[in-house]
Amino acid sequence: MDKILLGHGSGGKLMHALIREHFSPAFGIKGSGDSAIVSVPTGRLAYTTDSYVVTPLFFPGGNIGDLAVCGTVNDLAVAGAEPLYLSVGFIIEEGFPFADLKTIVASMAEAARQAGVRIVAGDTKVVNKGKADGIFINTSGVGALRDGVDIAASRIKAGDRVIVSGEIGNHGIAILAERNGLSFDPPVKTDSRPLNGLVKAMLNTAPDIHFMRDPTRGGMATTLKEAALESGMCIKIREQDLPIPPPVKGACDLLGLDPLYVANEGILIAIVEADKAGDVLEAMKSHPFGRNAHLIGEVQASPNGMVLLETAVGGSRIVDMLPGEMLPRIC
Repeated sequence: MDKILLGHGSGGKLMHALIREHFSPAFGIKGSGDSAIVSVPTGRLAYTTDSYVVTPLFFPGGNIGDLAVCGTVNDLAVAGAEPLYLSVGFIIEEGFPFADLKTIVASMAEAARQAGVRIVAGDTKVVNKGKADGIFINTSGVGALRDGVDIAASRIKAGDRVIVSGEIGNHGIAILAERNGLSFDPPVKTDSRPLNGLVKAMLNTAPDIHFMRDPTRGGMATTLKEAALESGMCIKIREQDLPIPPPVKGACDLLGLDPLYVANEGILIAIVEADKAGDVLEAMKSHPFGRNAHLIGEVQASPNGMVLLETAVGGSRIVDMLPGEMLPRIC
C-alpha cells in the first residue's frame, strides 16, 4: 500500500496501523489514550494554535511539516515562553502518497528535536479525494513563561530601539518561486527554523524586552503597524538598515513586490530599551539564527499609530498593513 485510503481515518485497523507505524515512532508517543499526560512547571503558561495549508507542500529548504512545528514553537517563543509540548492534527486527502507523508513526519520530528520540544498528542482525519490539497496540519503548543517577562505592544515607549533578527523575505519568495516554477541564482530558501534558542539568549541578556513578534503573514510592515496601533507610538525604520538579501530584492524588483510585505517564518522583530539594544544585538549575533541581526529603527511618540520608512534618498514613506493577498497560502 503506497497511498492513504479513507479507511486510514476510520478509527479501525488501518488508522491504528498508520499511527503505530508512522506517527508514534517518529514522535515518540506511547499509549493510545485520548489525552497526553504531561508535567508542567508552576507559574504562567503560554498556549497557541495554528493551522498550515501551504501550497506547495514541499519548497526549497523545507516542507509543511517542519514549517508547522517551527511556526508554533516561534509563536510561543516570541511571547517569552519556553516551548514544552506540541499536539498535531493531520487532515489528509485520500490518495496522498505514503512516501510524502513519511518525509513530512520525519521533518516534523527533526524540527521538534532541534527545538527541544515534545510532540505528545495528535489526531488524524482522512477526507475524500479533492477535498484537501494533499494534507493540512494543525499544531497547538504550550510553553512556560519565565518570571518577570512581560512582552506586550502596550509596553513600547518612545526612545525604544527596533531590531530584526535576520534577513527578510526569504520564505515568501521561496514559496512563490516553487509555486510558479521560477528559479533564482543563488536559489532562495525558506528561513523556517525554531527561534526559542535565540529568544532564550536575548532574555538572558535583557529580561525586560518590551515587544517581540515573528513577522509571518503580511510581513514586517504588517507586524510593525500592528505594534504601532496597539502601543499608540510611531515606529520609524531606516531603509538602508533593512537586511534584504540580494536574491529577494531582485525577485521583488522583477515581480513588483515590496520586501516589507513578504512573509517570513524564521525571524523575529524585537523592540527594546535604548540602553539595552546594544547588548541584545550582541547576544543575537552570537546565536546561529541571529548572526544577521540588525538595528533598523526606533520608536517616537508621534505621529500616533504610524510606521514611517526613512528612504535611502532621505525621504519618508508611510507604511501600512498589507491591503490584500500578496502571497496566498504561505503557511
